[in-house]
Amino acid sequence: MKSYTSDWIRNVGIVGHGDTGKTQLVSSLLFTAGMMPRLGKVADGSAPTDWDEEEIARKISINTGMAYAEWQAPSQAEKTKINLLDTPGYSTFINETKASLVAADASLIVVDAAAGVQVVTERVWDYATEYDQPRAFVLNWMDRELASFERALGSLQQVFGRGVVPIQLPIGSEKSFRGVVDLISMKALLYTPDGDGKAKIEDIPAEMADEAKAAHEALVELVAEGDDELMQEFFDKGTLPVEDLKKGLHDEVRDKKIFPVLLSSALHCIGTDAILNFIVEIFPSPATRGKARGHKSPDHKGEEVERKIADAEPVSLSVFKTVADPFAGRISYFKVMSGVLKNDATLQNFNRNSQERLQHVQVMQGKTATAVADLHAGDLGAIAKLKDTVTSDTLGDKNAPIFYPPARIPEPSITFAIEPKTRADEDRIGVAIHRILEEDLALRFARDPQTKEFLLSGAGQQHIEVVVAKLRKRYHVELTLHPPKVPYRETIRGKADAEGKHKKQTGGHGQFGLCRIKMEPLPRGTGIEFVDDIFGGAIPKNWIPSVEKGIRDAAERGYLAGFPVVDFRASLYDGKYHDVDSSDIAFKIAGSLAFREAMKQARPALLEPIMNVEVYAPDQYSGDLMGHLSGRRGKISGSDSRAGTVVVKALVPLAEMLSYANELISMTQGRGSYSMEFSHYDFVPAELAEKVIAAHKPHHAGDEEGEAATA
Repeated sequence: MKSYTSDWIRNVGIVGHGDTGKTQLVSSLLFTAGMMPRLGKVADGSAPTDWDEEEIARKISINTGMAYAEWQAPSQAEKTKINLLDTPGYSTFINETKASLVAADASLIVVDAAAGVQVVTERVWDYATEYDQPRAFVLNWMDRELASFERALGSLQQVFGRGVVPIQLPIGSEKSFRGVVDLISMKALLYTPDGDGKAKIEDIPAEMADEAKAAHEALVELVAEGDDELMQEFFDKGTLPVEDLKKGLHDEVRDKKIFPVLLSSALHCIGTDAILNFIVEIFPSPATRGKARGHKSPDHKGEEVERKIADAEPVSLSVFKTVADPFAGRISYFKVMSGVLKNDATLQNFNRNSQERLQHVQVMQGKTATAVADLHAGDLGAIAKLKDTVTSDTLGDKNAPIFYPPARIPEPSITFAIEPKTRADEDRIGVAIHRILEEDLALRFARDPQTKEFLLSGAGQQHIEVVVAKLRKRYHVELTLHPPKVPYRETIRGKADAEGKHKKQTGGHGQFGLCRIKMEPLPRGTGIEFVDDIFGGAIPKNWIPSVEKGIRDAAERGYLAGFPVVDFRASLYDGKYHDVDSSDIAFKIAGSLAFREAMKQARPALLEPIMNVEVYAPDQYSGDLMGHLSGRRGKISGSDSRAGTVVVKALVPLAEMLSYANELISMTQGRGSYSMEFSHYDFVPAELAEKVIAAHKPHHAGDEEGEAATA
């Protein structure tokens, strides 16, 4: 494959709501550009960028697929390389889209011509805004029932403003859609359905002449508005020549003033060559996007460093995605931010402070890798089997360190407990999960120290189910999913004075230990305090730690329902011992018996974790959200409104948040999201506490008897 310099590269994120046809559009663009011998289809699992078996089975994109097309537009002297990032559109997997979009220089937002703007349409627009990217729209499925150019365009302009402007008009509608009027060249582009996607150029149909003229003038006027020279030319001539119109459109798309709208039927390859021409002629190259910005330190604070996206700069690259391939190992997808990456180069991984040899640099066409000799500034590539490198790492010339910022991914919103089905699954789970975590930034895995459960957290139930399916198919690890247990705790509300006596006579040495303790409550979060108040040697010093251990062990096992007892002080103030029969174990058991006796008097109570919750949704859901959280025992602590989005803050018990993710989706039609983190523990209301205790009581009955028996 030939080597492309920065000016001849375009990096485009294909983004949009689920089921708008992004993957099918990418497949059609590749077919029209001659990169594929036949048109791949999502329906039969042959689309090049949806190659994962879970994607084929579910017929949705779960991961970002990478592909490239080589295309020569009519105005260009040679071919341009177009790197396409085919991103997921379902909100469950949208974090993958956000993480991958850092590698794009522009976004093509695909919209269903029947549905218009949907939830994720707005979300990906916000991501492109955050990354300061030019963007354009493709109204897809123009050939489907209920597809409406006017209605879909109206919804785009209503949500995203008057900068949204069509540069094409449809010829025919629904099933009779067969081409477009190009409002720049003022020609008709007609297609053979299921052809090769290359248009036959004709004059505009007579019945469309007036509509096309009005739309052309509106486009010319909008482009002229953004440039004084063009405005003068427009006043002088009443129009703009095609070349000036294209140049003006290129500049204003780059400056995020204009957001053009194109039309297509991805399944029938209608409009695909026009989209390829648009990407090459109107979207910016990496070199014209300005400078790449990073920092001098890995924490991304302090002094900034700027780099021109140019071959003459020191080489640096940013890893934006990792794929854990069972056969090829770890594959790192990267963008060359500056300089030229040569095959077999040795670069410094600045984040890990180690060196990596980049053997077999390649470009990806779906899952198929093609070796290349070099990649220039702005290009995208992949490399297998780097030893230390993970997503968000920066590699480069060791004499010119820089740290490029990672994508900011929201914290997971849903957690499940996972249970290995067999001992073999338990042995394999660690390595398998580690591999999956490397490729999925939105996933978290931990073990709860109290409940001892393995916890898997992600962006939604479907996200976790996909991960479990991957673990089964790729790594042969079988898991069962459960809602996580709430890590309740127990405490005391009152004081107590109690005695614990352990006496056992079985011939020969017996066992004897007696201790007296006082217990009192402590403030939340204090833990357990043990105080040695023994005077006069009532219990010898060497057995006092055994009493403490007995109390702490018994507290760990719980009293009411088997949850750890916390936030109390136990003072050992008296006791008795026997010269022959006393021992460490006797005083440990005496300590645990004293603790259980004291708990009977000390008004034991149940504590639950309270979470700091922030919910984000469009303003119109503000009242519903507050009412819903209040109904879940939440205390609303405030709300802010920012640019049409409300942020509701509340303190809510964790027990009430376990099923919140799915309810929020249905309440806000998928437009809400939330984050939560632990705040503090507080008392469980009495009637709820009784239910929790009843549900857990059988599991720990008879603990102290068991302790004594094993002694």
